[in-house]
Amino acid sequence: MLNFIRSKKQSIIIKSIFIVIVLSFVGTMYAVWGEGTSGRGAVDYAAMVNGSKISPEEYQNAYKRISAIYQNLSGQPMSPEMEKQLGLKKMALDNVINNRLILKEAEKMGIKVSDDELASAIQSMPDFQKDGVFSRDLYYAVFKNLRIQPSEFEEQQKREMILNKTVQTLRSKVTVSDAEALEFFKKENDKISLEYASFSPEDLLSEVKPTEKDLSEYLQKNQHEFRTDEKIAVSYITFDPATLLHSLSLTEDEIQTFYQKNIDRWQENGDIRPLSEVREQVKSEALNQKASRQAFELAADTLYKNINSNDFNLIAKELKLKTHEIPLFPVKTPHQALADNPALLQKISELKQGEMGGPVETSSGIYIVKVAQRIPSAVPPLADIRALVGQKTKALLSAELAKKKAAEAASLFAAGKPLAYRTTDVFGYSEEGNIPSIGASNELMEAAFKLTTAAPTSKEPYKVGNRWYAVRLKTRIEAPHAEFEKTKADLKQRIFPAKQEEFLTSWLKELRSKATIKINPALISDETGD
Repeated sequence: MLNFIRSKKQSIIIKSIFIVIVLSFVGTMYAVWGEGTSGRGAVDYAAMVNGSKISPEEYQNAYKRISAIYQNLSGQPMSPEMEKQLGLKKMALDNVINNRLILKEAEKMGIKVSDDELASAIQSMPDFQKDGVFSRDLYYAVFKNLRIQPSEFEEQQKREMILNKTVQTLRSKVTVSDAEALEFFKKENDKISLEYASFSPEDLLSEVKPTEKDLSEYLQKNQHEFRTDEKIAVSYITFDPATLLHSLSLTEDEIQTFYQKNIDRWQENGDIRPLSEVREQVKSEALNQKASRQAFELAADTLYKNINSNDFNLIAKELKLKTHEIPLFPVKTPHQALADNPALLQKISELKQGEMGGPVETSSGIYIVKVAQRIPSAVPPLADIRALVGQKTKALLSAELAKKKAAEAASLFAAGKPLAYRTTDVFGYSEEGNIPSIGASNELMEAAFKLTTAAPTSKEPYKVGNRWYAVRLKTRIEAPHAEFEKTKADLKQRIFPAKQEEFLTSWLKELRSKATIKINPALISDETGD
């Protein structure tokens, strides 16, 4: 499902919300226009485009709207993880930036929407019709119910209609030439075979001899690969509140107070059970709560009294508890004794070496902890990890050598000079990029079908899997040209949508390259960086 949604994400229609999404308008209207930006504080813009502010509201509306679109595509709620994988926040931000740029261009192009056009578009929306006819009463009732002004919707609708008009104007400029149709025809119908030379990094490892400088440079540039995890050693004591139960009792007032404060617990089939029926349960729970409170207070008082001594064993002795020691363990993978206690791990993360902290109340007891030792994350010196650095450096240098040899082979192919090569079987174009004896590569597939007998050699090498390839056209079996003339019109129709999208993408890219765009880092998360 995620792959399907990702495929939709690549559409220019999704990347920039050009098309007016009105079919589900009433269903999503509140999500789009019904919320403000409470809690935003001093943030007064999401982005600046050529000095013009895009408000946090506009960004949030776009984000909610595009989330709704993808939720409809997937047919299920969008989890935060899925939204992050798809990059919906960045997409929403790009949308509002793109739309701001397009509206400015529309103004330069003289594209407008008249009041009559706007009225006609709104009146044709089924959500505002009764018995197939536009109802003014229904129209105003919808907005009254949503507590927004019709003028807000009308202004938004007008902007979207201008966006739509602008896109249609741009689309109308796109044409498909006979040459483009012929190229597409040949790609679909011609058959080719290739001569190729390939080079694998693994096969070249013996030729690579890293120098001391190579090792040092690799370590310097890739420190993250060798950095050790932070490690920590911990001492702790656990106070079980149950040990106090035998010495505690409850007054009648305490029982009554606990019952009243937790009255919802005694509800059954809509009725509250009287205290007389649940007295033993109330007494047990109240007693456990009292034991937990007193245990926490006793642990806190003991820790506070001895905090300056930093004597952990003394605290354990006063509480008549045993000290537990956990030897050094990576912070990223907590020891099993701590793994199920996030509150305790949080407290440990806050403590310096030699520092005591707590008490921390958990489901397994009340803890007091001491960080006995901390070994910070560090990059070991080269001398300590020479073998590993050498292995990785050789892998990098052999990959670079494989690419270099493939580039040299491509030059030999182009010059017609002899070299050892192999030949593929004859094959046709495939969207998956499957090339016999080589593997799957859309990039190489596209390049191969552009080769001709006049220009048979690709100037650049191509990486497929873990190998680098130099290729040259061996044979090309061309489809009859007469067949092209028969299908030319149909081919142009098939190419047309993709060329329109390519044109719009290129046009938008140029607009953005000329614009001054500033994104507010306080509002937009790291995944939405421009």
